[in-house]
Amino acid sequence: MRHARRRVVRRVARLAAVGGLLLGGTMVTRAVASETPATTAPPRTYAMEAGQTGADIVARLGTSRTAGTWIGADGKPVVAVTDENAAAEVRSAGAVAKVVGHSMNELKSAARTLRSAPRVAGTAWSMDYRTNQVVVQGDSTVSASDWAAMTKVAGGIGTFVKTERTEGTFTPRLNGAQPILSTGGRCSAGFNVTNGQSDFILTAGHCGPTGSVWFADTGGTNQLGKTVTQNFPGNDFSLVQYADGNAGDGAGVVFIGNGKGVQITGAGDPSIGQRVFRSGSTSGLRDGQVTSLNATVNYPEGTVTGLIETNVCAEPGDSGGPMFSEGIALGITSGGSGDCKQGGTTFFEPVSTALTALNVKLIVSNPPAGGSPSPAPSATSGQGSVAPGAASPGSSAAVEGAPGTPLLTRLTDTRNIGPGLLVVGGSLVALVATRYIRSEQDRRAYQRYYSATWG
Repeated sequence: MRHARRRVVRRVARLAAVGGLLLGGTMVTRAVASETPATTAPPRTYAMEAGQTGADIVARLGTSRTAGTWIGADGKPVVAVTDENAAAEVRSAGAVAKVVGHSMNELKSAARTLRSAPRVAGTAWSMDYRTNQVVVQGDSTVSASDWAAMTKVAGGIGTFVKTERTEGTFTPRLNGAQPILSTGGRCSAGFNVTNGQSDFILTAGHCGPTGSVWFADTGGTNQLGKTVTQNFPGNDFSLVQYADGNAGDGAGVVFIGNGKGVQITGAGDPSIGQRVFRSGSTSGLRDGQVTSLNATVNYPEGTVTGLIETNVCAEPGDSGGPMFSEGIALGITSGGSGDCKQGGTTFFEPVSTALTALNVKLIVSNPPAGGSPSPAPSATSGQGSVAPGAASPGSSAAVEGAPGTPLLTRLTDTRNIGPGLLVVGGSLVALVATRYIRSEQDRRAYQRYYSATWG
């Protein structure tokens, strides 16, 4: 009777172990099948292609017959024109035409007039292509008398110059992705760049003057490098040269939190209406749209021109951080107003402007397996555009040294292969154990039988 019970127990154990092997194998297979490869290119929105199409049309027609271009809600390029003949040319090129009353030349003339007026800190202006206006803003620090003087200048230009007060204060966001610290304050690493001989951090110019020493820790023991070039005001960019001249592994990735990053594959210029992303050490990964280009901001520290205006929120501590979309570097956080609770306006220094002025190149991630990322199809390829709101930051990548998910959590997450491997391993141990036990029992039974027969 006892032997019969043992045989039943062994059979049940073997069946459980075999079942565990099958279950574990299934779990591993499903986890691998559901895991998104790190090298898979993100879905394209064609925003860059649409923007380039609009820019090409504007360049062909000229600034006296056009008044800017932007990306519509359907992802198609829209071009503002001043006459019906130009509108027909825009439509024949595959874009949407909008007839407006003022040309780009008039908008630029208005901006020049505003720039030549007495400077008022706390004001900003930009060209709103979609409404065919120049919008002048004054923050909460502008006095009633100064604002009256500014509105008088704007009114003298024409009715297409709009004035409005805004809450908050236009300030540089002194204090990105990974924080960098000096005795002057805290800023953010924007993008890694190189001149072919040494590597640098491209960050905001207002972060510190030439000669500023930057550290990766608050204790000042891990020196990153020193500011070797600064441009602020006027523009807002600077170069921090790495102490050892080398940006190291992962230089083409920007940090977005939780141990993750986005692979940067190139640099470009954004379009109005394009969805963009910004990463900062204070407020993390945030997104929004480009609302204007060639913006001018009168910070208390000085005037900066040629900026990208967005409705992406930012807070102190995010300054110098990277702005990007679909893995393309677009800008460096300069300043703005508001916060990420109430919302606000944030301005960015264009990456293309900084790279040209500094004569450096962006350090990019290695292309995905199988070759370089495929370019976006042209507007005439027959493939429909995707709305800007469907854009993604870019391909994901792990960030070395960044805080991530604990090992135990990763092993027990059913989306990973860890639980399946644990089940498979446990089942193998159970099979081996039951086999060993049976072998030992058979050996002892044989010994007893041999002793009884030949003893």
